[in-house]
Amino acid sequence: MNEITRILERVEQGDPKAAEQLLPLVYEELRKLAARRMTSEAPGNTLQPTALVHEAYLRLVRSNQPQQWDGRYHFFAAAAEAMRRILVESARRKQCLKHGGQLERVSLDAVELPMPMPDDELLALDEALDRLEDLDSRATKVIKLCFFVGLTQEQAANELGVSISTAERLWSFARAWLFREMKRTRNASP
Repeated sequence: MNEITRILERVEQGDPKAAEQLLPLVYEELRKLAARRMTSEAPGNTLQPTALVHEAYLRLVRSNQPQQWDGRYHFFAAAAEAMRRILVESARRKQCLKHGGQLERVSLDAVELPMPMPDDELLALDEALDRLEDLDSRATKVIKLCFFVGLTQEQAANELGVSISTAERLWSFARAWLFREMKRTRNASP
């Protein structure tokens, strides 16, 4: 059992000093994840990688609900999810500021997820990911790890404890499903 896992167990048990010990151990890795994610954001984004890391970390260890961590992977997957939610919330706030102007969705060429992604596309992707989660949670995890965190399919396979071919299959399925779902949603919009 590595040091991060031991400290995560202490965080679960409510040890307030454990959260303080955890940050220095995971900060650099979280900062790299955030920096990779922020490079794909649209220009003019006011959220910085450091702010994203701090906000995600606070959501993970300082919430009112006790957290249950099944180890290092679970913690970093939760961090990726927290970063995703923060970016989606930021995009929603920006959309509200536009006072409901006509939104135009951009197609996903050749089933590739575009980077950087406009706010309206990010919101559409978030909604589609929620629907995909109900259909296939492993495929959703692969998308989150590869797209939002920036891991390779091989790294995602290692983190999920599956074979590379399984990760590749899940990635292909999820991309095609998301493309179809977002196209269907775009076509249904007036």
